Amino acid sequence: MASSHPPRHGEGDRARRGGGGSRRSLRPETATARKLRRQMSLPEVLLWQRLRGAQAGVKVRRQHPIGPYVADFYIVSARLVIEVDGQSHDVPQRAAFDAMRDQFLKENGYRVLHIRAQEILDGIEQVIEAIVAFADAPLHHQPAAGGPPPRAGEEG
Repeated sequence: MASSHPPRHGEGDRARRGGGGSRRSLRPETATARKLRRQMSLPEVLLWQRLRGAQAGVKVRRQHPIGPYVADFYIVSARLVIEVDGQSHDVPQRAAFDAMRDQFLKENGYRVLHIRAQEILDGIEQVIEAIVAFADAPLHHQPAAGGPPPRAGEEG
């Protein structure tokens, strides 16, 4: 039996039907990233356990879509993509794909750091230190003290 009172906030006809509107479709890269988060390799899981929640001093995203690609890890503040390379990256077809992805990322202002999966398994502490150092390195080199003066228009 229908109520004579108007619906309260959030109780309209849509609430009885299970919500409203059509489901938003995901970009293919987003769907791939979500799938990859559930299927991370052991080295990726170990690295994520040490990087998540800014434990290493940098905020890291895992399986982050960038353009048509999905980065294993991404540090926004440094525009740094971290790729964990296992044995499958030694296959010529995979190496060609990696080179294409790296070129796209570099052309779009990202830095790319490749880490061998075995390095993570052998010594994760050194890997974490290397990632943090690379992330902290400036994107552009500053002129050395006592070096040549800046060219016209480059004074800061």
